[in-house]
Amino acid sequence: MNYEDFFKGRLQALQDEGNYRTFADIERRAGSFPNAACHNDNAPDNVTVWCSNDYLGMGQHPDVLQAMHETLDSCGAGAGGTRNISGTNHHHVLLERELADLHGKEAALLFTSGYVSNWATLSTLAAKVPDCVVLSDALNHASMIEGIRHSRCEKHVFKHNDVADLERRLGDLDPDAPKLIAFESVYSMDGDIAPIAEICDVADAYGAMTYLDEVHAVGLYGPRGGGVAEREGLMDRLTVIEGTLGKAFGVLGGYIAASAALCDFVRSFASGFIFTTALPPAVAAGAYTSIRHLKSSDAERLAQRERVAEVRARLRRIGIPTLENESHIVPVMVGDPIKCKWISDWLMANHGIYVQPINYPTVPKGTERLRLTPSPVHSAGDIDSLVTALSEIWSQCQLARSVA
Repeated sequence: MNYEDFFKGRLQALQDEGNYRTFADIERRAGSFPNAACHNDNAPDNVTVWCSNDYLGMGQHPDVLQAMHETLDSCGAGAGGTRNISGTNHHHVLLERELADLHGKEAALLFTSGYVSNWATLSTLAAKVPDCVVLSDALNHASMIEGIRHSRCEKHVFKHNDVADLERRLGDLDPDAPKLIAFESVYSMDGDIAPIAEICDVADAYGAMTYLDEVHAVGLYGPRGGGVAEREGLMDRLTVIEGTLGKAFGVLGGYIAASAALCDFVRSFASGFIFTTALPPAVAAGAYTSIRHLKSSDAERLAQRERVAEVRARLRRIGIPTLENESHIVPVMVGDPIKCKWISDWLMANHGIYVQPINYPTVPKGTERLRLTPSPVHSAGDIDSLVTALSEIWSQCQLARSVA
């Protein structure tokens, strides 16, 4: 077999389908984000980023940066290895306490990313709990799917956000079998929100554990940023709440919050925790500071909601089709992978607007889109430029406009 020809052939097929991914070469500028320096060929030197998951701009908050600088000077660059071998830095301990408090749980456990926290926790629970059956929402993130698959447990996929289908599938199982329902609060591509209370009701009725991924909700919802479950007063009903430090909190890392016994169980059995180098102490200190700030400050959340509402209203007025939802995510629907990529490139080259195209396999074929994430750091001028540019390119491409 000619391996190089195989690699090149598969890559060419992705390009022909319009699903080949290219990365924007940018430098975020602390203090001026969403403005960023761009190093792509045939693109302006400066661009405005409209697709960042740093939803509240906390990645450049002065208190977060100061905490990271101070900890870098006091502790050095890295953690020195795994927590098992090299010891747990005190900044990890403080951060886990803060996360447990955020979600009203006995304990929390840190991981190097949200992907790893999902993969390691779900694979460990589903594999180590004897005869565990997992019920997984059809639109769960790849990290959840991979964790469940790795466990080799019995798995059932229920229709997205469909409580009736979930209950039907639970009713077909052995009543005595251990069960785990895995789902998300905010689904990042469509921006819709799960019926958490109803899922908890069904879980209680059938004796199932619940595992809620809140990565696109922590920091953004609830009076202290605990997520949709906090906003709806449901945190105590969930077995495990999983989140990230790399989105609204603006830093890096993932975590779970649960009972002390469950967290200790995962700590003791999850290879994805045991054998992974720990987060650098400066990163943990930055996340700790960001969480504490957002527990007491609602200003960032309120400003974000205002920007999201304005962008939605402006796009609606000019007929740019978006998926309606109750979250902060604004999907602009294109429906063609080639056009979606071309529009993204055109916005960058002609208007210095960076928004990444979202194509298959991230979303189903025929639902390709631009995923906008308005934030408190976007100005009125930024919104004007975005709306004007989208209207221009929609007319050039002769794309259908929605009727208000």
